[in-house]
Amino acid sequence: MNKPGRRGLPRIIDATRYSMRGLRAAWTHEEGFRTECILMLFLTPAAAWLARDAVEFILLVGSCLLVMLAEILNSAIESVVDRVSLDQHPLSGQAKDLGSAAVFVCMVLVVLTWGALIGSRLLS
Repeated sequence: MNKPGRRGLPRIIDATRYSMRGLRAAWTHEEGFRTECILMLFLTPAAAWLARDAVEFILLVGSCLLVMLAEILNSAIESVVDRVSLDQHPLSGQAKDLGSAAVFVCMVLVVLTWGALIGSRLLS
């Protein structure tokens, strides 16, 4: 079911503005996100140097971007949980822990991806 409202290019422009606002909020309020952005300044050139082709480059950078994505979603979960109530509740804690686990799983993916490609360079 379509939502009533803007369509076409105006909708895309609005969506882009909302996304930029979300990225700005992540940068302003989330230490982990800032750290990951700074790491990307170093890891992107390293990926360009390490990768033999575009697919390897995308795997290296993409795995890092997935961590950033998970961090943003984790922050969104935490914000919604805190908005609903600041009281301690097992389900609130579980929701926050699951968001954190998603970030962790993505970090494991980064280690595996970078480790596999670095390992293949060292062995060849």
